[in-house]
Amino acid sequence: MYKEFKKRLKSGENLVGTIVTLNNRENVEILTQAGFDWLFIDAEHGPFSPYDVQSLLQAARSTPSIVRIPALDEIWVKKILDLGVAGLLIPQINTADEARKVVQLCHYPPAGERGVGLARAHNYGFSFTEYLQDSNQDLTIIVQAEHIDAVTNIKDIVAVNGVDAVLVGPYDLSASMGIPGKIENKEVQTAIKTVLNACVEENIPAGIFGVDLDAVDKYIDMGFSLIAVGIDVLFLGLGAQETCNSVKEKFKS
Repeated sequence: MYKEFKKRLKSGENLVGTIVTLNNRENVEILTQAGFDWLFIDAEHGPFSPYDVQSLLQAARSTPSIVRIPALDEIWVKKILDLGVAGLLIPQINTADEARKVVQLCHYPPAGERGVGLARAHNYGFSFTEYLQDSNQDLTIIVQAEHIDAVTNIKDIVAVNGVDAVLVGPYDLSASMGIPGKIENKEVQTAIKTVLNACVEENIPAGIFGVDLDAVDKYIDMGFSLIAVGIDVLFLGLGAQETCNSVKEKFKS
């Protein structure tokens, strides 16, 4: 399953996912029925412990899940990988050295320095040997370009062996440029294109987040193939608000 996700990603297939921020299994089960190719479980901003993440992965079942950890932290990397994720998304990777550290922590020796444990990823021991043998090539490693420093160093970052994709965080990127939230600003758009161009030159997929179709439409046309669109809380809140307002307007008519 996870090998198939990485294969689809590396082939340039357009993969559409959405962000999970609510610590609720039913929420994840509903999203898996909506047709998304992958789920973006946000343990950076969401109120998740590693055990919470495991519960959400169990609810996701066969839908590949990429987990964004809070930071480049060895303990978080080990714990989340041992849960059996399709891949990791690591925020605020701004240099090639940081990208190399990510790869080192995600790969078992001799390619890296990941610690060996026994957990859900290894099918609780029943697939231990197979997992150790295949994990380095099957795991998807995505680094996040969400700071102007990452844009400055992007050519070196994408050249790091083991980085499978780069996902742009446009809102944090704009904040790092002193214009938070102004993602349509010309300088922010130029920075986003710089990341995309570097990915194209290195032949690795580029991803980006947007709140809805309008937000990601032009990025799809530009060539971004890994799309994270929408957030669970917005689906719930905006959908409820739209229905509520429609009924109230009906009373007025």
